[in-house]
Amino acid sequence: MSMLLLPPSSSRSMAPPPALRSPRAPISPRTESPRRHAIARCDTSRTTPRISETEPTLAQPSAPVQGATAPLVQALKSTAAQDVSCFHFPGHNQGKAAPSSMLDLIGAGAFSHDLPELPELDDLFYPNGVILDAQNQAAQLFGSSKTWFLVNGSTCGIQAAVMATCCPGDYIVVPRNCHISVISALVLSGAVPKYIVPEYNSAWDIAGGITPSQVDKALKELEKDDKKVGAVLVTSPTYHGICSDVQCIVDVCHPLHIPVIVDEAHGAHFRFHHSFPSTAIEQGADLAVQSTHKVLNSLTQSSMLHMAGGLVDADKVSQCLQLLQSSSPSYLLLSSLDAARAQLSENAKSFDEPVAMALETRDQLMVIPGLSVLDLSCFASDFPAIDPLRVTLSASDLHLSGYEADDILEEHQIVCELVGTQAVTFAVNLGTRRQDVQKLVQCAKHLSDKYISANESRFSKHNYVCSPLDKFFVKLPPREAFFTKKRRVCMEDSLGEICGELICPYPPGIPVLIPGEVVTQDSLSYLINVRDQGMTISGAADGELNSIMVCNL
Repeated sequence: MSMLLLPPSSSRSMAPPPALRSPRAPISPRTESPRRHAIARCDTSRTTPRISETEPTLAQPSAPVQGATAPLVQALKSTAAQDVSCFHFPGHNQGKAAPSSMLDLIGAGAFSHDLPELPELDDLFYPNGVILDAQNQAAQLFGSSKTWFLVNGSTCGIQAAVMATCCPGDYIVVPRNCHISVISALVLSGAVPKYIVPEYNSAWDIAGGITPSQVDKALKELEKDDKKVGAVLVTSPTYHGICSDVQCIVDVCHPLHIPVIVDEAHGAHFRFHHSFPSTAIEQGADLAVQSTHKVLNSLTQSSMLHMAGGLVDADKVSQCLQLLQSSSPSYLLLSSLDAARAQLSENAKSFDEPVAMALETRDQLMVIPGLSVLDLSCFASDFPAIDPLRVTLSASDLHLSGYEADDILEEHQIVCELVGTQAVTFAVNLGTRRQDVQKLVQCAKHLSDKYISANESRFSKHNYVCSPLDKFFVKLPPREAFFTKKRRVCMEDSLGEICGELICPYPPGIPVLIPGEVVTQDSLSYLINVRDQGMTISGAADGELNSIMVCNL
């Protein structure tokens, strides 16, 4: 088989570029970041320009493909175009044996480019060619010292970050509203959680971020008990776009040589517009996991893991990723990450229009009678920012639940990103069209007009829900509870038992019960409430929640 010509071995084995601190602000020492309490209307000045304000400067590729702005994309294109007889996997043989139904669905091009790890396409786990080049260019654009491409989603990035920083028995400080991937990371690593309960707004049924003082308190309590801390993990932004003050949390942790991991799955776009909050890496985080496929435009399941600083061993991260990721990575996913990076680097004003539309939409929704829009004033804590592209709408003043409002909007072909008991969330992105947001506003007005007049005949009391996060009691570490013997009991008999499974309304993917926690009346009431309103329950053996698996101790 003919191959692309590779550069000499000395070129191919170049190490990733050093931490990129210029022209961006230095991560350490830090200056106080501006506090932003309004959505993109307050001062967003920084000590250095955002990507959208400057022409991006790309790293020198380690294995250049001539004329390619996206080296991995170009290599995949060149390889697929070769006129060769293939005696390798996958079995559809570049589409020659592809199922006709799939050919009709996605076309022959997807199959012809669905290739394995051929020599000219590099090796994800030992990259020294086009993958290394693509990852280095991503590192420069996203401001990290090293970037890994992920084909198993942000889940494997979270798992690798925890496993690379925590040994079995180490404690890790995590918010109780963490994603289920964090819990799976605890099971895999054997780390023991020290939970922080975020502020919770019952009128919205939405949890916020965590504060530096909460992290400081948790670390002091662990120090008092002589517990070894492997890392602190922060979810910022949350699914609803609420950001924690990562920089001040870093300032608490780094003097103790404790690395900070940020689940930044919903913030991959933050570096690309001055109206967005600061990125986790800009604020000094050691590891940040981003879902490039969410607001950015790579294929679903493709993500990136970024690293900065020297507290975390990069080789350990690579080893963990090799353990967790598929040994047959999809080059369609990998090349989509490279393509997304190239597109962002070529257009510094990509987010100007989406931001303008999101802010305009927010303003228009806020003045519609009976509707409310989530903002930082909904929380007492001093959270520094909220993602302007995330618009969360409540119709509770119209006495509509989030599910009811979503059903009505869906009848008008409006599909939201996230529906909850009290609100629906819309994600504006690079593909959002002006007619889309105009249609959303018009449908919201229709919703208001229809139900304002019906208020007197509807139940007029707000349906405040109890927090699923306030009262929890941990009896076993997640790993121990996961591997212990279980028995199935009916819902009514589970009260007071130790939960043996992860029970999680999805989306947003925040666990209500975690293996090792005591089943409480509050958790059961919340789960029954969301189940009866139609939310999908993930993780439980019985998705209808007629029964629960409990630890057989």
